[in-house]
Amino acid sequence: MSKIFENFLSNRVLSRFSIFLIDHLMILFSSISIYLIRYGFSGLTPEVRADGITLTLLLILFNTIFFVSFRTFSGILRFSSFTDLMRIFYALVMGYLLTFIAVQVIFHFDPTFAASNVTFITIFFLNMFLMIFSRILVKETYESITGRSVKPVNVFIYGTKQAGISVAKALKGNSEFNYRVMGFISDEHHMIGKQLMGVTIHANDENLFRTLETKDVKTIIVSPQKMEEIKNSNLLVNFVDHNISLLTTVPVNEWSGTMMSKAQIKDVQIEDLLPRDPIQVNMLQIAENLEGKRVMVTGAAGSIGSEIVRQVATFNPYSIILIDQAETPLHNMRLELQERWRDLRTEIIVADISNAPRMEKVFARTRPQYIFHAAAYKHVPMMEDNVSESVQTNILGAKIVADLAVKYNARKFVMVSTDKAVNPSNVMGCSKRICEIYVQSLAKHLEKTGLHTTQFITTRFGNVLGSNGSVIPLFRDQIRNGGPVTVTHPEIIRYFMTIPEACQLVLEAGAMGHNGEIYIFDMGKPVKILDLAKRMIRLSGTPNVKIEFTGLRHGEKLYEELLNLKELTKPTHHEKIMIAEVREYEYAEVSRQIDNLIKVSYDYDDMRTVKKMKEMVPEFQSINSPFEAVDRLLEKIATNAS
Repeated sequence: MSKIFENFLSNRVLSRFSIFLIDHLMILFSSISIYLIRYGFSGLTPEVRADGITLTLLLILFNTIFFVSFRTFSGILRFSSFTDLMRIFYALVMGYLLTFIAVQVIFHFDPTFAASNVTFITIFFLNMFLMIFSRILVKETYESITGRSVKPVNVFIYGTKQAGISVAKALKGNSEFNYRVMGFISDEHHMIGKQLMGVTIHANDENLFRTLETKDVKTIIVSPQKMEEIKNSNLLVNFVDHNISLLTTVPVNEWSGTMMSKAQIKDVQIEDLLPRDPIQVNMLQIAENLEGKRVMVTGAAGSIGSEIVRQVATFNPYSIILIDQAETPLHNMRLELQERWRDLRTEIIVADISNAPRMEKVFARTRPQYIFHAAAYKHVPMMEDNVSESVQTNILGAKIVADLAVKYNARKFVMVSTDKAVNPSNVMGCSKRICEIYVQSLAKHLEKTGLHTTQFITTRFGNVLGSNGSVIPLFRDQIRNGGPVTVTHPEIIRYFMTIPEACQLVLEAGAMGHNGEIYIFDMGKPVKILDLAKRMIRLSGTPNVKIEFTGLRHGEKLYEELLNLKELTKPTHHEKIMIAEVREYEYAEVSRQIDNLIKVSYDYDDMRTVKKMKEMVPEFQSINSPFEAVDRLLEKIATNAS
């Protein structure tokens, strides 16, 4: 029966006009009631009645203006929120204020006007009480009849400044949210122990978790302002490790007026919990280099390439040439650029960078001045199984683009490399190391021969958060599907950086580079992938998801190095960017070896191709791979030779 009644109430909503009319009837009732109390029936002389009618008409007139302005009638009564009640308050205050001014004008001309200040103020408070109480009564009656099918979730708010208070008010004043605020958390010592909105403010210390357990709180909502303050610290990690769910909201200025919708409460992302210091770059220097220039980005539809395009677009280049062989992602980039940078000149080119005639035509037509080379195959296990593709795209492609940069007098060529190029243990990492060797030897060769027209810079960094095929999107999908979450090894660790941060450092390294440098980035502290998986599971609120260990994949290390042990580094003016002092190679010999390697790759004999790669990069030692047999063969040859 109650369910039928609940469905009946849910499907019946007073129209806006009905609410508007009821509010005016409350003004009328307030005026009549106070006049009756003040004068009684016998005292309502024709003069008093006339003055009362005048006052009531003025109240209806001015309040109508502000009812419409503040849209006090637009909500559903049973879902009235604190914000709705504040709108009523503001509308009545403004309406009665204008009425009071009008009454004072009447008093000036007619001192006998029957509307004393006491009468006027009493009408105001009765009217205010009726309008607010009616909303609360309807809301409470509806909730008592229908009942709540779900028990409210007890939450703490992290943050006691205006943003945190706004979140708490939104939660308390809107039945759309099924949250009960049980307390606040603050990092400010002078706030600890005080009361705010009827609940206590607690410190983020060892006693907090006992308090949370006592109050049955398993969810903390971090205010958006607080999120910005602490997202690059470890303050939130402890909550996740204690199985506390973390939520946050969009910034208050993105709310609809003073209202927050349910959709604007979101999970705190694992990216916000990784131990990374914020990175600052010299935007002015980058702008000076790119403004008004023709900029080419290869791999422009990939995770890194697309972000480089976005960041370059903000520096007012003359044009951006986007090159990629992935048609659909490149089309998506075209649509994004048309929407966000409508006036920017763009060239969207579907092309394979290892296709020399095609790339020659592109360079001849576009004449790029700055080139960001991000095109490459990057997935380690895939390249272990597709050696020739790794050579032909990563190495041949880089060689073609670098040679064309010289031929068409590009000012700078910035190559995106990887930490997997250091002491490579897989084909992909070795292919990128060979690219580094070629680019650096070409740069030194041009300097020696006096043909120094193009500056070559290499940037080397680790994993980027959220890139295509990276571990975090994979884990997120696995958790969403109920698990298991697959981790290759319990001890595997990786360095992480956000895509925008990585690309900012690429742009800054490109701006500061002169010729032939290999820049490495300070990636912060390494992260244990098992800990990452556990935290993502806890953040998801589904702690029953299991973790499975699948074993290291072909060519995969337990940890990645950003620098070869034999290499040294030099500091730059940016604390996060260093220059690797690496072994230099003779250009003619490197070019000859690469040409031979590319030729061998077209025979599609993986063992022979990998042998050539290992001869070029002696530190390339395969791990958990069939190509370990090549290492043993080369060791045997070296032993026999000695």
